[in-house]
This record gives sequence, structure tokens and C-alpha cells, in this order.
Amino acid sequence: MSVAQATLARDDVMDIAIRHARREQGTMLLLLAPALVVVAVLLVLPLGWLVWQSFWNDGLTLEHYRRIATDPAYWTSFTLTFRISFLVTGLALLLGYPVAYAALKLPPFWANVVLALVVLPFWTSVLVRAYAWLILLQRTGLINEALAGLGLIDQPLELAYNELGTIIATVHILLPFMVLPLYATMQKIPGDLVQAGASLGGTPLHVFWRVFLPLSMPGVIAGTVLVFILCLGFYITPELLGGGRVLMVSMIVSRNVELYAEWGAASAVALVLLACVGLLFFAASRLISLERILGAR
Repeated sequence: MSVAQATLARDDVMDIAIRHARREQGTMLLLLAPALVVVAVLLVLPLGWLVWQSFWNDGLTLEHYRRIATDPAYWTSFTLTFRISFLVTGLALLLGYPVAYAALKLPPFWANVVLALVVLPFWTSVLVRAYAWLILLQRTGLINEALAGLGLIDQPLELAYNELGTIIATVHILLPFMVLPLYATMQKIPGDLVQAGASLGGTPLHVFWRVFLPLSMPGVIAGTVLVFILCLGFYITPELLGGGRVLMVSMIVSRNVELYAEWGAASAVALVLLACVGLLFFAASRLISLERILGAR
């Protein structure tokens, strides 16, 4: 075969390969088209509408963002939301880590019982659980009556319609989102490493501190990020347990829409909160992959 014929044959092979690759790309786009339409309709369009509303008030304006930056009420609400979110996340971690560790170390039957108790609240709506906590924590609730019956208190404790009641109920509702990522991560820790630490003379506490705890940090970060971000947008529980005194950001959005019909102001507040969540995800992705945070692997 001459050089010219070899060159023509090579060009024909390359043309066939290019046409095959284009057909594959076209097929993939057709397969992805339904999913892309769903994403565009359910995510991109609503977000675009939100952005448009936040810059519109009888014309393009930055008035809504200026109000957020200058009105002390907005700053108070954002500060309160972040403070409650930090407290809820810390308490959920303190309570969730021992639960996940116990489920890992217990025999399979009892481990399944613990995990079932963790997952069981998912079968009940958040609204029902919030009302249940309201019944327990109010001045004439079961907890105050029990403490008074035991002679431990003379006056009912203020456990509901304040920040304390909101934190207690929110921790209970979000606790499974801390336990499950922790348990999933702990399950992947090789038992050989813990045994190797013990065989080298380490006490159980020393092995836990130097070996097990560092290896469980991806679960700690994943659970912490999930609980914190979910708490930032929590609405029903603060509305019921706060009694109107705990005004979180989600409630600011609700009041702007329901009471004042200020769609632009509500959209601007929602976008600022969304930006905060995005920054948190970006910071967390520097420590751990988003796939692990979201539970994809």
C-alpha cells in the first residue's frame, strides 16, 4: 500500500470514529433530555424567578438588599438563626455520636433496634412531632407536672414558646440526620486498625482518641453540615415552639409573603440565605467531597 492510500485509509477511520462519537453524544442528549427538562422546570425557572423578584419593585432596584443590609431586624433574625443552628448542630453531634458508636458496637439485633428507633420518627410528620413537644414542654405539660409532682419545682419552668423549647424540639427532629451519616462512616472503619492500636499497648480510650475518632471525622463533617443547613431553613418547629418570639429567617420570608405581600423582599431574604448555604457547602467541600456529604457514597 502506498503512502497516499495509507493516508486515505487513516482519514476514513478517523471520520468513522468522529461520526460514531457524534451519534453517541446525540443519543446521550436524547436520554438526558427528560431529566434536563425536569431540572429546568423545577429548579432553574423557580430560582430565576426568585432572582428576578428580588431585584424588582416597580422597576429594577437594589432596595430589598439595601433593607437587608441596613435594617437591624434582619440582622437580628440572621444572628438568631445562625446561633440556634450552631447550638442545635453541637447538641445533635454530642447526642448523635454516642448513639452511632453504640449501634456499631452492639450485637446485630440490638444495633438494628437502635437504628430502627433512630429512623422511626421519619414515619411521623414534623408538624406532629412539633405539637408533641409543645404538649410536653408547655407550662401545664407533662414535664412540668412531673417535676412539680416530685416536688422539684414550685413554679412551672419556661420550656416552651422561647428559644430553649425551639432548640430542644429541633435537636430531636434533626438528630437522625446526624446519626445516620456517622453510623455509615463508622461502619467503614477497618476493625484491624483498632485491633492494631490495642496490640501496640494502647488503652481503649487512647485507641479511640488516636485511631477511631480521626477516621470517623468524615461522618462528623457530613452530619454537621447536613444538620446545620437544614436548621438554617427550619420553619414549623420555631413557629410553634417559639410562640412568635423566636423569629428565624424562614419566618421572615413567610411574613413578608403572607402579611405584607412583599414578594421582592421575601425573595431577597431567601437568596441571601441560599448564598449562605452555598458558602457553607463550598467550605465543607474543601474538607470532604460533596458526594459523601449528600450520601452518594
